Amino acid sequence: MTLKTTVLAGVALAAGIATQSVAQESWTMTTTWPTSLELIEIDKHFVELANKLTGDDLTIEFFEGGALVPAGEVFGAVESGTIQAGADWPGYWAGRNSAFSPLATTASLFNAIDYVNWIEQWGGGDLYNEIYGKFGMVYLPYGVTNNESGFRTNKKIETVDDLQGMRLRLSGLEQGRLLEKLGGSQVSMAGGEIYQSLERGVIDGAEFSTPNVDFSGGFQQVTKYWATPGWHQSASIFGVMINKASWDALSPETQEDLKVAAQANLIWSLSFTEKRATEAYQQFQDAGIEITRYDDETLAKIQEQANTVIEETACENPDSAKVYLSQLEYLEDYAKWRDASAPFNLGRTPNGPDIEKIRACAE
Repeated sequence: MTLKTTVLAGVALAAGIATQSVAQESWTMTTTWPTSLELIEIDKHFVELANKLTGDDLTIEFFEGGALVPAGEVFGAVESGTIQAGADWPGYWAGRNSAFSPLATTASLFNAIDYVNWIEQWGGGDLYNEIYGKFGMVYLPYGVTNNESGFRTNKKIETVDDLQGMRLRLSGLEQGRLLEKLGGSQVSMAGGEIYQSLERGVIDGAEFSTPNVDFSGGFQQVTKYWATPGWHQSASIFGVMINKASWDALSPETQEDLKVAAQANLIWSLSFTEKRATEAYQQFQDAGIEITRYDDETLAKIQEQANTVIEETACENPDSAKVYLSQLEYLEDYAKWRDASAPFNLGRTPNGPDIEKIRACAE
């Protein structure tokens, strides 16, 4: 073999190894949810879709919450590049930037369809990447649930007066402030701690997620009452944080495959969780839980207080104000058609916060 032939063979071998390396690209991904909570099914379904669509270009190995790092450390693990991807609920990171809160949920504002519309067609998707981008990440929203169950207690709640003095597990920045305005007090704790805290009477009640997720948490075993609707979180978004360097290392085709998987999962998650929530509603009834509902007057009072909290919180941070302004502009724009097509429409147009107050804080 000549020197030239040897060199060419070496180059060909190196190219083959490089191609094989790219073809065998693999990521490690974890989540904030343990296997015991049904929210993890949204993450698992995304990983399944992503692995199918990306073929040999990318393999995502998925680990349940707590298997690699504690739930509260998933953000930092992705930010540092310790792992390539992490599934989350954005509201958990509101301590880093309060704009994560409306990216995760709203108090008496958006429903699930509003989030999907806003993310896909009204510019919301760009705002996720703007806020997560400040921490060296790309974000793909891929899960949505409609309004959360509401409080589960051993004391019946039917009006705002019933909330007075109650210590309630509640997640979310605006949600905690709203509860305080209504006379209760927020207790923060991880989802895995709620059952024992209810059982031992450490807290007077708790909210966590949709009926199916709450049932998977066993809350029907330690409470007697369920107050609906879940005005504190009128819908929730879930997704995957991706380390920016890991994302940039992918081919444009693989990046597009992941975006398609996220879009498909977003729609799937809505129908999946609504079906499961309907089944779980019956399961709670069968378990003997008494289900109550706030009257319209009470919900109007809560909406008024929620508007005040949103205006106050948004104006503490230009990033938060920017997100809320975009959401309110969507509601204002979509109302033209939504209200005209009522009642054959998608949800309601809320009597929400003062858009001009928030616009002034976003500029």
